[in-house]
Amino acid sequence: MRKMKLVLYYLIVLGSSVVISTYGPHQLAQMTGDILLGGLFPIHFGVASKDQDLAARPESTQCVRFNFRGFRWLQAMIFAIDEINNSSTLLPNITLGYRIFDTCNTVSKALEATLSFVAQNKIDSLNLDEFCNCTDHIPATIAVVGAAGSAVSTAVANLLGLFYIPQISYASSSRLLSNKKQYKSFMRTIPTDEYQATAMADIIEYFEWNWVIAVASDDDYGRPGIEKFEKEIEERDICIHLNELISQYFEDHEIQALADRIENSTAKVIVVFASGPDIEPLIKEMVRRNITDRIWLASEAWASSSLIAKPEYLDVVAGTIGVALKAGRISGFREFLQKVQPKRDSHNEFVREFWEETFNCYLEDSPRQRESENGSTSFRPLCTGEEDITSVETPYLDYTHLRISYNAYVAVYSIAQALQDILTCTPGHGLFANNSCADIKKMEAWQVLKQLRHLNYTNSMGEKMHFDENADMAANYTIINWHRSAEHGSVVFEEVGYYNMHIKRGAKLFIDKTKILWNGYSSEVPFSNCSEDCEPGTRKGIIDSMPTCCFECTECSDGEYSNHKDASVCTKCPNNSWSNGNHTFCFLKEIEFLSWTEPFGIALAICAVLGVVLTAFVMGVFVRFCNTPIVKATNRELSYVLLFSLICCFSSSLVFIGEPQDWTCRLRQPAFGISFVLCISCILVKTNRVLLVFEAKIPTSLHRKWWGLNLQFLLVFLCTFVQVMICVVWLYNAPPSSYRNHDIDEIIFITCNEGSVMALGFLIGYTCLLAAICFFFAFKSRKLPENFTEAKFITFSMLIFFIVWISFIPAYFSTYGKFVSAVEVIAILASSFGLLACIFFNKVYIILFKPSRNTIEEVRCSTAAHAFKVAAKATLKHNTAARKRSGSIGESSASTPSSSISLKTNSNDCNSTSGRNKPRVSFGSGTVTLSLSFDEPRRSSLM
Repeated sequence: MRKMKLVLYYLIVLGSSVVISTYGPHQLAQMTGDILLGGLFPIHFGVASKDQDLAARPESTQCVRFNFRGFRWLQAMIFAIDEINNSSTLLPNITLGYRIFDTCNTVSKALEATLSFVAQNKIDSLNLDEFCNCTDHIPATIAVVGAAGSAVSTAVANLLGLFYIPQISYASSSRLLSNKKQYKSFMRTIPTDEYQATAMADIIEYFEWNWVIAVASDDDYGRPGIEKFEKEIEERDICIHLNELISQYFEDHEIQALADRIENSTAKVIVVFASGPDIEPLIKEMVRRNITDRIWLASEAWASSSLIAKPEYLDVVAGTIGVALKAGRISGFREFLQKVQPKRDSHNEFVREFWEETFNCYLEDSPRQRESENGSTSFRPLCTGEEDITSVETPYLDYTHLRISYNAYVAVYSIAQALQDILTCTPGHGLFANNSCADIKKMEAWQVLKQLRHLNYTNSMGEKMHFDENADMAANYTIINWHRSAEHGSVVFEEVGYYNMHIKRGAKLFIDKTKILWNGYSSEVPFSNCSEDCEPGTRKGIIDSMPTCCFECTECSDGEYSNHKDASVCTKCPNNSWSNGNHTFCFLKEIEFLSWTEPFGIALAICAVLGVVLTAFVMGVFVRFCNTPIVKATNRELSYVLLFSLICCFSSSLVFIGEPQDWTCRLRQPAFGISFVLCISCILVKTNRVLLVFEAKIPTSLHRKWWGLNLQFLLVFLCTFVQVMICVVWLYNAPPSSYRNHDIDEIIFITCNEGSVMALGFLIGYTCLLAAICFFFAFKSRKLPENFTEAKFITFSMLIFFIVWISFIPAYFSTYGKFVSAVEVIAILASSFGLLACIFFNKVYIILFKPSRNTIEEVRCSTAAHAFKVAAKATLKHNTAARKRSGSIGESSASTPSSSISLKTNSNDCNSTSGRNKPRVSFGSGTVTLSLSFDEPRRSSLM
């Protein structure tokens, strides 16, 4: 333990007494006071590169390139302390002092300065009295303001956190510093990069860029910032073509290689998460190559950097979009900056160098003058220190947009307010053990840290100031655009928008495009996409082995559309719509069905009505001539039913025309099926009755029973009832319904969903079965008397029926939409017309145009002729059989008796008007007498 204390003692002594060359951490701004504040500011941009070969004692590196903005930040801290010391309300009777060091924007210089803060705070607590006499020491540093760079602040925070010395940074925005477990005493008045990265991603999305280059400083500021930025743009489908790290200490060949990659990249937007010194070497190389077609998106660290915002760089960086801190107002600060003079500000050792750099001269007794005389630096004239600072243009006096300066000002006031809270604390209401208060005269740094964590006050601008749970202070960003001044060609930071991180997403970013000048002169937004925009009507298609931002434009498929550029997917049109030819919008599909108003529907309706009219005409003829022999012979009552069923068949086809409704869908198939079964049942009964009459040798009581009219109607009813039951079961279990078919591209077909194809098959199948039986009987009775028997015509009508409905099946299943209904209507009409024409037209023709054939004698003669033909056929068959039997018993010697068939009739029999004639047919050994009666009560007329 003793050895550890000894080592720490030497480190502290080293930090407070090391001797360095001209402008190093030994150079400081210092003023004593009751309470001492520390300050760390980048008064220089870096250190001179020097090879330490250790041949002699190593010397501290020299800081180079004076930072005018960093010096203004330092002045803001001093100004705030002077205001507080002159205030009668804030910390009365207490004087604040300060010790401010130059970090030279490097970790090593910052740590040298930080050791001096720690030294005075911990000498007493380390019990080092045995090693030195430390009774005469300056007050302890109770808080430190700084540093600027995140990498520098990270190193400083690690050291100050060991001793719980509060550190308030004004410019370190790395999100890693929000980790309170690692950086216990770190606080800041600048927003974290968590928000800055989101703001930059939103800006890229706002301008519809998706192909960018990312450049980050190789430190704790750039790496975490660009890492967060990558996550944000990934959510927005934005791709990074190049992702590079950079540092102010890169060799020339490294900078040139980076510039080569940027120059060869197709991305036009360069997002930079780095400080001014780190990005300056790349900007110089871009200027040397005259690469002026790039747009720079600057992070807060260099968004308004005077190191980059130089007229000689404007050809490259003009048009830069910067994410800058919201500017604040500091009353009286302008006059304070103008009053600076080397002789009056002797407590601030940085003023001398500032004066020399501003006026490009040397003050009397300046160390740099001696270096000039030795030839190590360029020659400069002497200056008096009385020059007018307002006569020159310098970033130091750029007080129009106070951002970092304002943050440093707020940091000092936050510490002062915490001290005020300690000073005014009432015992019993404090933040410490047992609600006690700290003693302002004996307080320690950790007590100030505790008070800062609970800070809550309103500043002079009326803003609420407090630190959140991560010790960050809320703030907003201003979006700036780098313009070229028309007067003297310098850079002008034009405010073009803002980013408010505290409102809902989508409304956080506001940019006024009309104020932006791209590349310093153009108002057209540059294009920085991997692929050209996809026009409406197309979508982005993936290209193999390429990032998602690189795509090819693929036309939307039929039925899909895109109405905006760069659509990732095409939107499917609603079911009732279809895409236009360019696939940019959807239009309502045309609704189609077999309409009453279209020519095809009109033609079918006319045919159906014509069928009804013709059938009604035939029925009228039959009713008018109901007592004529032909009408009587065709079983007029059954013919009436047959004609009625045909009217129903023709009428059922009309239900298929028009917009399908649920009720029409449920009506049309049963109406068609029952009508046809009723029709075919009548034909079947008629055909079967004729066949029984003419094939019966001797009429029996059974035949007469079958010939009865009541039984005929019963058979018709039974056949029709089966079809009715099929329809009832169908409608109960799977009723048809109206259906909109969206499968066709530009048309919606309104059709009927039959509910059950099997039920439809049973309905048509049963109809065809009856037709087949009817065809069988009709074919069997085809040779009956021609003048009143329609067997041949029924046979032909059944052939037509089968041809129609066999053709209907493939046609029905191969068509779609309204043509399904049309096919079935055509089938119904064709088969109905076939039945009507074949069965009735010949009879109507005879009745109307050949009345001579519509007589009893005509019917009687044809009937007798048919009977004779049958008898002759039977006799020939009988004789042939007899001869065969005679030959089998050996009567070959006897002569075969001749047989003759003689027809003995009265020549006037066919012309006789008597109601009863008995034609005789004589066969060799006997006579057969056929008697036919046409008496109305017997109903013995043939069909």
